[in-house]
Amino acid sequence: MKVIEQTISQITLPTPFAVGDVHVYMLAGDTLSIVDAGVKTKEAWEALTTQLKELGYRPNDIEQIFITHHHPDHIGLTEQFPKAKHIAAHPNVDRWLTRDQQYLAHYMHFFEQYFIESGIPKVFYHALDQLEATMDFAGKGEVTIPLVEGDTLPGHPDWKVVETKGHAQSHLSFLRVHDHLLIGGDHILQHISSNPIMEPPEIGKTIEYRPQPMLQYRKNLQKCIDIGVKKVLPGHGEIVEHPQHLIFSRLAKQEERADYVYDILQQSRCALTPYEICTKLFPKQFKKQIDLTMSETIGQLDYLESLERVRKRKEDGKIVYEASIIDK
Repeated sequence: MKVIEQTISQITLPTPFAVGDVHVYMLAGDTLSIVDAGVKTKEAWEALTTQLKELGYRPNDIEQIFITHHHPDHIGLTEQFPKAKHIAAHPNVDRWLTRDQQYLAHYMHFFEQYFIESGIPKVFYHALDQLEATMDFAGKGEVTIPLVEGDTLPGHPDWKVVETKGHAQSHLSFLRVHDHLLIGGDHILQHISSNPIMEPPEIGKTIEYRPQPMLQYRKNLQKCIDIGVKKVLPGHGEIVEHPQHLIFSRLAKQEERADYVYDILQQSRCALTPYEICTKLFPKQFKKQIDLTMSETIGQLDYLESLERVRKRKEDGKIVYEASIIDK
């Protein structure tokens, strides 16, 4: 637990995930609020209650919950605050809190199709089950206050909502206007680069209309520079002071990786599937992290395609990529 200042405290909770501990933030204002809700485990709950007690509070004192995004390590304990009348978040969080069965079926169907079209061998299809299994660590509820870009946080008039999609299609950050302090969820982390994670298009849309999280992530990193963010309270890891240099470094590193993907395609004698590119880009990691490494690979390909450096087409039911002949 760390008291950032009189009205903000950082509470750190364990998770069973590779990312490690997750931070939630308590905001004192017209209402007592918590930003994010950790993961649904006994260990996280005990850590939360202990640290709240050190601050002089109990879970019953929390009046509302703000959510940065829908991933299980950020929505796990949403049911544990009996006096929290509202959950405020991006509207896309609601489908996860309510376990919207139509959306979840759409989600799984998308990934089944995505695995096939990307050329992923069937030996990796167990990863589809893991996607669903992580929901055991997520809490339930409903978004009672939908938040969008520019909204003021209820009960905290000095905080504004900033849309920061990329890591998730529900991702929001919260900016304190007078000093440009940002509660950033997983958008900007000091020790690791956030993975722009693949998600399906809206229900009724085909796979061609899926989001392009890498392009969103780059755009919203640049947005943080444009609005002059001076300090970031992250979802994981250390507080980020003056994040501009870190942001520029992340953007440059991503461009270097995209160049490497382009070189792979240029040196290939034939067009490659996303899976084949993934195995060359992440030779040591892809077998254990097929979902994350594929999301990263597709992100690089989306970026290269936006620059017209690669072309894609369908071949025998699979998507394949090749280097564009117009590139220098």
